[in-house]
Order: sequence, then structure tokens, then C-alpha cells
Amino acid sequence: MKIKEMSIDLETYCDVDISKCGAYKYAESVNFEILLFGVSVNGGPVTVYDLACGDTIPDEILAALADESVTKWAFNASFERVCLSNWLYNHRPEYFKGYSIPSDPAGSYLDPSSWKCTMIWSAYLGLPLNLAGAGAVLGLENQKLTEGKDLIRYFCSPCKPTKANGGRTRNLPHHAPEKWDLFKKYNLRDVEVEMSIQKRLARYPVPEQVWDEYHLDQEINDRGILLDMGVVNNAIAFDARSRSALMETMQDLTALDNPNSVAQMKQWLSANGLETESLGKKDVAKLIPDTEGSIREALQLRLQLAKSSVKKYQAMRNAVCRDGRAHGMFQFYGANRSGRWAGRLIQLQNLPQNHMPDLAEARELVRTGDYDTLELLYDDIPDTLSQLIRTAFIPRSGYKFVVSDYSAIEARVLSYLAGEKWRSRVFAEGKDIYCASASQMFGVPVEKHGVNSHLRQKGKIAELALGYGGSVGALKSMGALEMGLTEDELQPLVDAWRSANPNIVQYWWDVDAAVKTTVKQRITTKVGNIHFQYKSGMLFIHLPSGRTLSYVKPKLGENRFGGESVTYEGVGSNKKWQRIESYGPKFVENIVQAISRDLLCFAMQNLSFCFICGHVHDEVIIECSQDVSVDAICSIMSRSPDWMADILIRGDGYETEFYRKD
Repeated sequence: MKIKEMSIDLETYCDVDISKCGAYKYAESVNFEILLFGVSVNGGPVTVYDLACGDTIPDEILAALADESVTKWAFNASFERVCLSNWLYNHRPEYFKGYSIPSDPAGSYLDPSSWKCTMIWSAYLGLPLNLAGAGAVLGLENQKLTEGKDLIRYFCSPCKPTKANGGRTRNLPHHAPEKWDLFKKYNLRDVEVEMSIQKRLARYPVPEQVWDEYHLDQEINDRGILLDMGVVNNAIAFDARSRSALMETMQDLTALDNPNSVAQMKQWLSANGLETESLGKKDVAKLIPDTEGSIREALQLRLQLAKSSVKKYQAMRNAVCRDGRAHGMFQFYGANRSGRWAGRLIQLQNLPQNHMPDLAEARELVRTGDYDTLELLYDDIPDTLSQLIRTAFIPRSGYKFVVSDYSAIEARVLSYLAGEKWRSRVFAEGKDIYCASASQMFGVPVEKHGVNSHLRQKGKIAELALGYGGSVGALKSMGALEMGLTEDELQPLVDAWRSANPNIVQYWWDVDAAVKTTVKQRITTKVGNIHFQYKSGMLFIHLPSGRTLSYVKPKLGENRFGGESVTYEGVGSNKKWQRIESYGPKFVENIVQAISRDLLCFAMQNLSFCFICGHVHDEVIIECSQDVSVDAICSIMSRSPDWMADILIRGDGYETEFYRKD
């Protein structure tokens, strides 16, 4: 029988904590084992190969794993592919076949181009990113066995030695035969559930272009990004030394046993005449300007101690693999409302910014372990270490990074969709959108370092906060008050921005009306080049790229203000499946971010001949030889796709010997 398709699920053992270190480091451990290999061939019944008890996987199945003509399915297929890559390489190397060119670290893994992932399919349709959740929402007849977590805890990781278990550090099949039999049923059921999801979703196939994007994503994760472990390890050591010194100073100043204790610190502040409800970082920062003497010093010390910079360095140490690189940092379709990526492990998407003019000098002090000079030159070591986090990512020896990003991509897409022509002219002429926005809002010329330059900050905060229906609350959450704006200025700022952008405001409510009409009358509507469709209990928003956004079981209801609103089922901010309320501006935000993501995907595919090793929303990080031209990379980034040929996008870039914000 010729194998055309396989559905696979693995149960594995390892002494590495996968939640902290990721699948790549997990699978390369010398103590990694595949315990159970569940597989269905060509849609047939599931067979479980019990490798822990001596079963062997048939040669024709092993050969199919590296055969690009055989489609391999799994739920979270990245895990199965990475684990099998390492297992084949170590145990059956005659069946291992890498991909890419010899100088590319991605070539150490099985080619992802013949793998497909049911989790990604679920995410594409707005379903949960876990097998049990997806199965439950779809109401499958075969559900994931609920005993799975306990069985995984028992067999798949080390156990504590006790008198009762004879001092062993691992549970093997013969220690609990009944549990092991249930574990095999669990493995078999997972393959069945994964196949049931495929059947249930067959009417809503994932476009091939999205699978192409997924395969590129897997290649980027396989390639990873190199870490300067000298910087990482010294930063962790410096942080410990700095925190110890700060804590000692704080104890001397306050005479408290534990100045980190919120209760003790509040009591000390109260005894010194300062009452406060919260000691969160933002609240402490607000208190400092109005204090003096020992109180001010104590608050400043607390703010320094609150820096969480070391957590990122610890995440780097946890994730780094034998090749010195961090792999698996990007979750494809992690944000299923827009299809954007989510960060994993080190979370490249939310690294602190760097504003130090002497970044390279400070970095070198950390790299070489010169704490004394760092302490002498920089008052705030936690802040310095925080700003240096990005610089721990480096290219290989003889290579450089080219970092290229889109200038104001969401503002450009929103202006394009809404037909706000004055904004499009600003982009076409290469002008500053914050200055232009302030000028449009206040009716006076605004230049960045010239006339009315003080208004640019108001234009900037308005642009960042108000594009998706935000009001006074959005301005506050974006830091308007910290930037020097007063409470009385906020509502007029909202009014001025909306008056300056009437087409955007109209676009919000045109989309709102279209969604409500589609859900209510179950007909297809459109606003510009965006189409809205109701089909089989789903709301689909069709994007110009050919991709769709999916909303499960939409219906009309009443919002807290007594008006009509659309709700749908999805994963809420609490990570649970629930009914979510939405409205026009929020749908517009999903659409704009989704199109921005599609534009970045288009650029990444055009740049796929390069070694892309990272990306963040509107930015691509490329590891390349010294002779690669930044202008050439930016030129490729600036190309518009056929599906939005007249969008005005611009790629800016720079080269660097370590990752940073330009």
C-alpha cells in the first residue's frame, strides 16, 4: 500500500521542562525518548506502536516521515516534527533527511513543507489552540480522554523519589500496567480526535497560501536566532549583584526586614506621611515627582528593584539549544482574531526599547563582565540591563543583521481602507504622520523640530490611541497623562482627531452596519474591498489577500449601554472560551491588523531566500553576509502585492552587529 497521508501523535519522556525550554531543547536532550507512536495511514484505523515496551515502527512509515510526497498531519505538528527529527537523526539516521543548504541551521530538521497542523486549521477558524478545547467546541463524538494530564504527569517527566516508590526518579510501564494500558488508549484517542477535527472542518479548508506561510514560519523557527551567552550569563549575575546592593540600601534607609513587602512598605510610607493604595510600577513612578528626601529615594529604589529585566535573560538561558540558538520563538496564528504571530519562550514581541546613546559600550561592559565600571558609569543598573536585552541576539560569526520594518503600517492600511486621502498624501510625500495629524487636528503647521513642535506629541498619542474607536480611556492607557497632557485636554483631543478623520470614523460604522446586517439577515455584505459572509453558524470576513477571519456562532445582543451589538464565541482575555462582545471599530482593528500581517507575510515570502531568523509585527530580522545591501532588503519590503497594488508601504532598515531598535 502506498502511503499518501498519515495522522500522528507522540507521547514522549524527557527530563527537560518543555513549558520553559520549548520543543527544540526538549527533543535534543540525551534523556529524550518516544514512548508511544500513534498513527493512522491513509485515514485507516489507528495503530499505537509501544516503543517503551519494545515495539518498532515499520520501515515504510519511517521512510514516509521524510518523504515530501506524503502529507503528515498532527495537532501542534511542530512538536511531532521536531521530536521525530531528533529521534530519526539519533536512532534511524538512514531515514533522516534535512532541508535547506548546509550553512542554514534550519536544515537540521525534517522539511516542514509536507507537514500540516490541525491546530493551525482550528486557529484559522477561530477555534481554541488545544485539542480538548477544539474538540469540545466542535461537539465531536470522540473527545480527548480527560485522564490525559495525570497520565502525562506520571509517565512523561521525572518523579520525586519516595519510600513508597522505592526511591525511583521515573515511572515506567511496569510500575503501573493498568495506567500504561490507559495511556495507550489516550494516545490512540488523540489521533482519532485529530482526524475527527479534519473531517468536521473539511468544508472550510485552509487556503494553500496560508499553509505556505506556515511552512515558512516553521523554517524560521527551525533556524532560530543566536544568543550571546556571555551577555546573558553576565547580565543575570549583574542583576543579582545589583539587586542585593539595592536591597541592602533599601533596608538601611527604611529599617524594614523586607522592603519588597507591599504591606511593610505601605506602612513605612504611611508613618512618613505618604498614603498610597498601590505600589505598582506606574503608581510609584507617579508618586516620585511629588516627594523628596528619604521617601523619594525609597520609591526610586523600589522602582529599580521592580525591573523585570532578568526574567528575559533567564528565559534565554532556559531556551538556548546546543547550537547556541533559541528555536521555536514564534507561534503561527497565535492571535486567531487577526492571524498574527504570538511570541513564545523569550517573547520577542514585547522586549523593552533601548534609548541609550552608548548602547554598544554598555553592552561590552556586560559581555566582558566589568561590573565595577558599569556601576561607575550608570546610575540605574536594572534599567541598563533592561535596555540591553535586545543586544543578546546576535548574528553568526562573519554575518550581520539587517533589520527592516514598515513605517506606520497600521496607519497606512487604515487610511487606505477608509479612503482618508489627506493621510495617504502624507505617506506618499514621506512626511511625518504625527506632525501631519497634529496639523490637521489643530489647523496650524507642525514640524518635528520646528514650528509648533510641541503639538507633535499630541498628534502621536492621538494616532496611537484613537484609530480604532478609542476615547479618553484609550489615551490614558497609552500614557497620555504621563506624557504631560492634562485630564481636561483628553476629550477635546478625541474630538479633534475624529473631526480631522471623518472617513475613518465613517468606516468604523459602515463596518459595524455591515456585520450586523450579515449576522441578522445572513446575507453577504461588503464595505470597500472587505466582504462579510454568514455561513453555517460562522461569520467570515474576507480580506483582499484571499485569507478570511472567522468568528464562531455570531449573534446580535444588547450591550451594557442598551444598544445593539454583535457577540461571538472565542478565547477571551482570561484565556477561556466565552462569548465576546464586539462592534465596528473593534472589527476594523482586526481587519487592519490582519492586512498588516498579510503585507508582512508577503514581504517575508519575497525575502525567503534570506536567512530570516526573527520578526515582530512590522519588522523582519535577517542574518546575512556582510555584502548584503540594506537598500535591497528595504526595496523588497516596499513592494506592494497584486491584491493591494496601490497601497503606499515603505520599508526602512539598518544593519547591526547585534539586535537593537534603531
